[in-house]
Amino acid sequence: MRLLFIPLALVLVLPFAGNLQAADDHDENEATSAPETASVTVGRATKGKVRRAKRRRKARHPKMEGHVVADARLRPEPLPPPSGNLHLVNVARNEDLKVNIFNDDGSYNIDSLKAITHLFRCKRTDVERDIEPRLLTILSHVYDNYGAPLELVSGFRNQRKTTSYHYKASASDVRVAGVTPKMLRDFVESLDAGGMGVGYYPRSQFVHVDVRPPPSYRWIDYSSADPDSADKKPPRGWRKKNRKLRS
Repeated sequence: MRLLFIPLALVLVLPFAGNLQAADDHDENEATSAPETASVTVGRATKGKVRRAKRRRKARHPKMEGHVVADARLRPEPLPPPSGNLHLVNVARNEDLKVNIFNDDGSYNIDSLKAITHLFRCKRTDVERDIEPRLLTILSHVYDNYGAPLELVSGFRNQRKTTSYHYKASASDVRVAGVTPKMLRDFVESLDAGGMGVGYYPRSQFVHVDVRPPPSYRWIDYSSADPDSADKKPPRGWRKKNRKLRS
């Protein structure tokens, strides 16, 4: 009788043991595959968050945004004449200039204008163009307010983009040591009685100031400075023409 029970017991136990082994294999597979699945899921979630963060940053800070200034936001009356004093530092050439742009009778001093034109010359080609005196009047107001040198980042540019006010010699990119660009921008905007362009460059840390026909214009540019951009390069054929002039 005992011998009859042994095969029966084996019949009952073997399937159960097989089920136990299958359960162990399933658990082991889950244990090995779960981290891989989790890793892929986390990776996708992280990439998604990065993409969404970039989109939010672009939405908050577009590369450039600007607007025409309403007449109601301009000075109601023209500015009184400034002292005429200017202390300019060309940061690219490490050149320093102190002048007064006026004669005693209030007319513009020709020698001072020539000296400023030389300081403002194109840093790529050394070409000079007479700087618009109205721009210098605005810069003298800035100097009178802060009593500190105006650092000239960019003046006249002999460049391909001829619509630029830098090309027209009526624009400057400036900063003042110890004054944040935002504070400088706010002060320059307060000088505008019509016919000015004021640009704020938070990343490059300077303020663009120009004089132009009305209306006035304001903008913020969040891009990094790119001195090698195609627009800022000398006009096509300029070097070849320049060589001919020298020969």
